[in-house]
Amino acid sequence: MPPNGHDSVVSLTRHWYVACKSSELKRRPLARRVLGIPLVLYRDASDEVRALLDRCPHRNVPLSLGGVSRAGHLECIYHGWQFDGIGRCRVIPGHKGETDTRSRRCSHVATREQEGLVWVYGALDEPSEHEPYRLGLDQLTNHTIAVRQVEAEASLDATIENALDVPHTTFLHRGLFRGAERQPVKVRVKRSAHSVEAEYIGEKRPSGLVARLLSPAGGIVEHWDRFILPSIAQVEYRLGNDSHFVVTALCTPIDDFRTRLTAVAAFRTPLPGAVLRPLLTWVGLRIFAQDARVLKAQTATIREFGGEQFAHTDQDILGPHIAWLLKHSEQGDPNGSNFERESTLWG
Repeated sequence: MPPNGHDSVVSLTRHWYVACKSSELKRRPLARRVLGIPLVLYRDASDEVRALLDRCPHRNVPLSLGGVSRAGHLECIYHGWQFDGIGRCRVIPGHKGETDTRSRRCSHVATREQEGLVWVYGALDEPSEHEPYRLGLDQLTNHTIAVRQVEAEASLDATIENALDVPHTTFLHRGLFRGAERQPVKVRVKRSAHSVEAEYIGEKRPSGLVARLLSPAGGIVEHWDRFILPSIAQVEYRLGNDSHFVVTALCTPIDDFRTRLTAVAAFRTPLPGAVLRPLLTWVGLRIFAQDARVLKAQTATIREFGGEQFAHTDQDILGPHIAWLLKHSEQGDPNGSNFERESTLWG
């Protein structure tokens, strides 16, 4: 057995993560796990989204099994205790004394609802220090939008690296995303304290099915891959004024080795978006299924061998930078973050 390595598992609590789509949160409470914390989401009497720790302080029954009262309070299914949007106990049936005592409170997290998504703040009982990431969908008025949620049995670091790793697409996704041919591409990497971007210069349109659908005429593409703290992976392609494709994966750590991806794809092509959307969705899910299978096997191997033992090369364009940003953000140390370099990728 080789010597033990380490795990790239981080816990960035003072950040926003997508908990669900707005359309998923209706009349019934919804259970979600974020950063290993069980949460219950619900809408109050004003239709505002609220999120509490999914545990009634009375007898530890999950509050997600209950419902919402006429007053808009979250009601426990077991004894009917009711809690408001910041976890204060408002009703205890039959109890004649005070209801809102410290021991009877339920922890909560801040929430935001924007662009059809529900975000939660990762720190319990704390005000948010900033606002969630905005996709800017209102500026993509000529684009077709598709949103899908999937899960990977992998750490946040591994999931994001996979989403932004170009070389593996030639092998794992051959025919779907890229063909068998490989081409040298100039790549410029820029890193700041909060993000890293790779710009691929002079890249010919890939020969895979997705690329042919988005750009039937071929040509040279403009291509950027981006990681934005804490958990956003973005891929963007442009070909002239006719074709534009950007997919933003909003990654939410369910726990140390499970990650939920909310993928928001926006595309504009000469072909009708209504025709392309179901086909691109099908291809995208096929590609993710291939990634998910490898990530699951990678996670199992890492845990069996006692940690990661990676051997990086200059073809690992963004992976080391993603890991660096995650670790230094966890430690609150942005020193040495600025970085810029040009190299050649065989993609």
